[in-house]
Amino acid sequence: MYGIIGQSPTMQRLFKSIERVGSASDVTVLIQGESGTGKELIARAIHNSSPRTEGPLIPVNCAAIPEELLESELFGHVKGSFTGAAYNRAGRFELAKGGTLFLDEIGDMSPKLQAKMLRVLQEKVVEPVGAVKPVKVEVRVIAATHRNLEEEVEKGRFREDLYYRLNVVSLYAPPLRDRGDDIQLLANHFIQDFAQKRNRPPVVLDEALWAVFDAYRWPGNVREMQNLIERLMVLCDERVEMDDLPLKMRGRLSNRDDDDGSADFAAADLSLSLADMEEEGAIDFNREVEEFENRLILAALERTQWNKNRAARMLNLNRTTLVEKIKKKGLVEQ
Repeated sequence: MYGIIGQSPTMQRLFKSIERVGSASDVTVLIQGESGTGKELIARAIHNSSPRTEGPLIPVNCAAIPEELLESELFGHVKGSFTGAAYNRAGRFELAKGGTLFLDEIGDMSPKLQAKMLRVLQEKVVEPVGAVKPVKVEVRVIAATHRNLEEEVEKGRFREDLYYRLNVVSLYAPPLRDRGDDIQLLANHFIQDFAQKRNRPPVVLDEALWAVFDAYRWPGNVREMQNLIERLMVLCDERVEMDDLPLKMRGRLSNRDDDDGSADFAAADLSLSLADMEEEGAIDFNREVEEFENRLILAALERTQWNKNRAARMLNLNRTTLVEKIKKKGLVEQ
């Protein structure tokens, strides 16, 4: 949807919210989520699905511009209002007329500018630096932050009244670790994208790597995956193997579950009694293989909380094959 890749239930719900919010073109939107989750892509999708799509989408990174310059960037200034102001300059609010202003990392805005931002949202006017007359603006505001603004309000670092002005509609950009069904989809998308840009064949990831991708917590989210795939496309010729991954990814398969205490996934114990093996006919090979397969499938299902997509990737099976085995064996969640 509008350049956002995802098929997981979490993303499908987000897509529906984007369509509804897009049609309400005068509603202020607050997008919260970790860094690298695609908050600007969500803002663009809202803009492009709205009646304002013919107007501009003007992004401003509030954390990247020094406080003394941000006011002028947002509201504009008049000639001679400060040293270096050689001419009148329209701010981003005016430039976004009829469209959308995207205020990224608004949680980093200073208290002084927070107060001025509140007035803009309430009265739909801006005061350029050095001006004596306010200027009316007609623009939708979409704000985003990786911070928890409710906590910032409680700690006195963000104005409560501004928070409620921004939080008319709140959307959440989910972290990649909570989008299990999208991990392989995104990786393949980036592989194809970089292959096309570099005019070269796409690399192939060993099947064993998908279990690592699924278990890794992706602290940098989609941006981290994009950077990783680009690195692999540069360093690898045709096939990506386990040793090609960063050490932090292949170090522990269970990183994804560190915070809930889940045990590492491991194959069931294969040890057999030597005494039994020495006795002719003591081991029923087919039965032992069947029981081991059952234990292995159940271990993967329990490790993934019975998410069949993830369990299938962990076992290097097609999902349909895994589902058939579960039915045939009569395996049930305990």
